[in-house]
Amino acid sequence: MPKKKKVAILYGGRSVEHAVSVNSARNIFEFLDKSKFEPLPIGISKSGQWFLTEGVSKDIQKGQTLGLSLNAGKPTFLLEKSGEKFSVDVLFPVLHGTDGEDGSIQGLIKAMDLPMVGTGVLGSSLSMNKIVAKRLMREAGLPVTDFVTFRYDEKDKISFTALSKKLGLPFMVKAASLGSSVGVAKVKSKKDFAAAVEEAFKYDDEMLAEQYITGREIECAVLGNNPPEASQPGEIVISKNYEFYTFDAKYVDPDAVRIDVPAKLPKSIAEKIRKASVKAYEALHCKDFSRIDLFLDKKGNIYINEINTIPGFTNSSMYPMMWKERGVSFAELITKLLTLAQERYDRGKRIERDFQSSLKF
Repeated sequence: MPKKKKVAILYGGRSVEHAVSVNSARNIFEFLDKSKFEPLPIGISKSGQWFLTEGVSKDIQKGQTLGLSLNAGKPTFLLEKSGEKFSVDVLFPVLHGTDGEDGSIQGLIKAMDLPMVGTGVLGSSLSMNKIVAKRLMREAGLPVTDFVTFRYDEKDKISFTALSKKLGLPFMVKAASLGSSVGVAKVKSKKDFAAAVEEAFKYDDEMLAEQYITGREIECAVLGNNPPEASQPGEIVISKNYEFYTFDAKYVDPDAVRIDVPAKLPKSIAEKIRKASVKAYEALHCKDFSRIDLFLDKKGNIYINEINTIPGFTNSSMYPMMWKERGVSFAELITKLLTLAQERYDRGKRIERDFQSSLKF
């Protein structure tokens, strides 16, 4: 019998999306094919400490404190209390938001020289920053909403009048590099504006104001590399009790949304969404898997909102639902992602890291 691969599931993290990460990781731990893989849950506390935990738990600090010995290709984790060491074969980051999807943890894993599920340093950092992502997608000829950006040091110069004239009312205000609708507000009038700006800058040094699209919330799951494949689109139908798809609507209120998978769309529109999703995925250098969030207006125009390089795997998450509709179970999807990570790592070995020259040192 082949030896089981040790899979380190990284979860938690120093992010406002810490709890969402725990819920996602819990499902990945549960559905991982234990006949092929041995899961090693590694929780990162809100203060940034790493722990080996018993299963996936919100009480991360009850685990065993971890240290790390860096040796490219053969890094070892150290249980600080007992001195016991162990290694892993592949890492599966399930870290949403800051330090998880922005390239930070991906850089550490790259230095470890181990296979990793998901997008690498470049694609993660590009996709996480909504401003950079929108500019690159626009450059690639993809449809995005009109937007204006600001730095924190420009905060006192932001004009509601100028923005409403350019973007119309209502418009959205967002922190540049967060997910799960944290730091996001819908501005309908001048009285909403100051609080929206404060909320965005509470979480980031950059913010953007963007055109509000009246239409349908569409999502599309992309899987694989060379070439990637898109699922059929799904739709988030939001209760009229919510102004937009807020954090509470996503994760707290069970009656906030209805999820249609697949979305009820004409074939031509569904295909247009699938092609745009793959193009966006490739434009932002995504790998293995991502979820593309879009808007569809009443005229049939689509707008790409953002890309999630580590989409949620909670019980209400769209990404696994969209692949389940295609006949791929939760367990099969996790196995596929781990296989993609290993294949991509093996292909990367062809890249030379040494250059023979006449330079003397």
